[in-house]
Amino acid sequence: MMLKQRRDAAENVAKRLFAAEQAIDDAIYKVSDLAGYMPIARTNAKLSAVVGQDAIVQAAETLSALVAARGHLVATHNRLAEVRDQIGLREMAMGSTGAKPSELAQKQDETIVNMADHAA
Repeated sequence: MMLKQRRDAAENVAKRLFAAEQAIDDAIYKVSDLAGYMPIARTNAKLSAVVGQDAIVQAAETLSALVAARGHLVATHNRLAEVRDQIGLREMAMGSTGAKPSELAQKQDETIVNMADHAA
């Protein structure tokens, strides 16, 4: 009975974790799209380069903050995997259905960080 309660709790935490990870990834995508489009919009409107510069800086800082938040959530994911093992649920998978091999995931993280650095 206690094992079922632990498994149910872990599954409910995992669902929320995956939803939070997806929400941050979605936010990163949307903010990077916004930040990337603002200079195009300015150019299309034939406005001076100084117009909207502060807004671009703010969007880039938002993107950087989201990337940092994603890193914190990845650390949370890792700590939860440790908790899973501590409570005897090592055999329970903690990856999402869209899980990537570790090298690909690391490359994606580096790409996102580079995008944020470039935007800033």
